[in-house]
Amino acid sequence: MVNRIDQVFIELKSQGRKALMAYVTGGYPSLPAMDRAVREIVKAGVDLVEIGVPFSDPIADGPTIQFSSQKALEGGITPARLFDWVKTFRRTHETPVVLMTYMNPIQTMGLASFARRARTAGVDGVIVPDLIIEEGGPLEKALGPAGIHLIYLVAPTTPPPRRTEIARRSRGFLYAVSLTGVTGVRRALPKGLGTFIADVRRRSPVPVAVGFGISDAAQARQAAAQADGVIVGSAFIHRMKNREPLVPFVRSLRRALDGA
Repeated sequence: MVNRIDQVFIELKSQGRKALMAYVTGGYPSLPAMDRAVREIVKAGVDLVEIGVPFSDPIADGPTIQFSSQKALEGGITPARLFDWVKTFRRTHETPVVLMTYMNPIQTMGLASFARRARTAGVDGVIVPDLIIEEGGPLEKALGPAGIHLIYLVAPTTPPPRRTEIARRSRGFLYAVSLTGVTGVRRALPKGLGTFIADVRRRSPVPVAVGFGISDAAQARQAAAQADGVIVGSAFIHRMKNREPLVPFVRSLRRALDGA
């Protein structure tokens, strides 16, 4: 069976369109509210959903996502509850679901158990920011037979030869980090982003999606110029925190990407 992530990128490429992925913290501001938000944004034009698994030491996350993760943890969210949510979501949606987590929760559950539960729930991919390729073999071996893609990250500071190796090991897509630092809303994307993405894309056998710091439609269009898709996170969490509507924001991103 073809992974849903692969299907979406194949379909979008055939249409000459770019992928829009939205990051939402699992269980923020509550599990029912998160569920409503995900269903709204998917209907409005989001192609893939990235669900952040709340963790007490999120090294790649900026203040906005750290805040949402802490609130979700205080609300009793666990990986098990998020697996249950994915299973429920799967009853009505085929939208790819990617979990963004860290190695500690995975190791606590056990690699084989994590892979089995993710597969049963209907998870399509996993992003682990604190996992390097030298240590990724065991998780690759656990997720691969389950049909789940392990998605690696590459940064502007990654040496070119290493970019090639990371791209070769990534499945589904390659997560290109737009800047050095943590997630968060930015006023502008870094200079040289286009050159970096173009280089990564030449090296990658899988689609390249850009994330970190993409905050509005103009930045999404800029990031998508060289990439196959964009990932927007903190801007969604910021709106959820302030109880701002998400659908108009999604539609603005969708228009920008479709015109990229």
